[in-house]
Amino acid sequence: MVKDFIEELRWRGLLHDSMPGAGDQLSKGMQRGYIGFDPTADSLHVGNLVQIMILVHFQRCGHLPVALVGGATGMVGDPSGKSTERNLLDESALRHNQACIQKQLERFLDFRSTTNAAELVNNYDWFVDMGFLRFIREVGKHLTVNYMMAKDSVKNRLETGISFTEFSYQLVQGYDFYWLWKNKGCNFQMGGSDQWGNITTGTELIRRMGGEEAVSNPAFAITTPLLTKADGSKFGKSEGGNIWLDAARTSPYKFYQFWLNVGDEEAAKCIRIFTTWERERTEDLISEHVKAPHQRLLQKALAEDLTRRVHGEEALLLAMQTSEALFGNLKENLEALPESAWEDLFDSLEHYTTVANPDDFTPAGVSREQIGRSIPMDKLFWRCRFLGSSGDAKRAILEGSLWVNKVKVTPDQGTSTDQLIHGKYLLLQRGKKNYFLVKVV
Repeated sequence: MVKDFIEELRWRGLLHDSMPGAGDQLSKGMQRGYIGFDPTADSLHVGNLVQIMILVHFQRCGHLPVALVGGATGMVGDPSGKSTERNLLDESALRHNQACIQKQLERFLDFRSTTNAAELVNNYDWFVDMGFLRFIREVGKHLTVNYMMAKDSVKNRLETGISFTEFSYQLVQGYDFYWLWKNKGCNFQMGGSDQWGNITTGTELIRRMGGEEAVSNPAFAITTPLLTKADGSKFGKSEGGNIWLDAARTSPYKFYQFWLNVGDEEAAKCIRIFTTWERERTEDLISEHVKAPHQRLLQKALAEDLTRRVHGEEALLLAMQTSEALFGNLKENLEALPESAWEDLFDSLEHYTTVANPDDFTPAGVSREQIGRSIPMDKLFWRCRFLGSSGDAKRAILEGSLWVNKVKVTPDQGTSTDQLIHGKYLLLQRGKKNYFLVKVV
């Protein structure tokens, strides 16, 4: 028995637009629906999570989700939302990226279900033997240039220039939908609201190429709102760029912290979108959060749920342990962190690595040898570039606002290699939230 997918999207804030008749088609029983993913990187990122979750909710409502990895379209490049043409990858790089993306999708979608298992397809497989002349003869003739130029993704690029390669993208993506409709019985394509033009090109191709079958077995488009921050900026990026699902690109600790630090408004949106919890549980948690927002119940629930699903229980526990040690006040908690956690912190915080010959640097820099000879703490904070000058550091020490490894720095205190955690790390701190990590090599 299938659940009402349109209503599921609506209460979760995920429905932007759908073609007339989509709900009726979904109510007839299990349907196939697909979303395409760009394989131009070897990892998906937080910006892709909305579309991943659309497939998750689609599957949970009793339908069969299809994830299309665009091996062929990745060689072309989608102009939607872009102002310039991007660099294209060769086949070997795309194949590597596709394999990595599949592993990430397997963390969310059930590919082994006995009733509605998810399926992964690659459009390279049906384009590889289709020559250019055959494509324009069998596919291109069905759409006019006027129709294609009316799409926002094209109109927005006419002033800056758009290559024929990118101009043809909607036709290639449209054929994907036709091929999946014809060969896989896929009646739905879903995507972000910026994909509406590309998706409806597919439904138009199906209508024109499908004949009577397209009348009795129509295709539909469903789009979701683009998720933005409260200030209207793009969701899914930090000051350091994209938040990736690959631990080698974004550490589990940094991933956990990203969700822990989203604003209250974003958290209320995200708890609906990114969890699989039922409506009552979700709304109850939102209500509890409103009563005591300082406890950040939504952010903690999000951070734990998503980090667990993306990186696993062990990585979640280490991220939570690292967070508690960093923002707590106990030196013992810092010392208990494994070295791997310190490496994650090194990538997540402002940092400095000591040098062998500090005289080559300005300010002078600092070496392991100098730390062992007990240089004054004000010199350490300045030389590693945490504070602007030795004078700034001296004043902060007198104010009692500097710490090393959670121990308050006192006047005339010097450095020592005994202070190094795991023989190489010093956590410097000014005030409650300003952290800096020194790696001593």
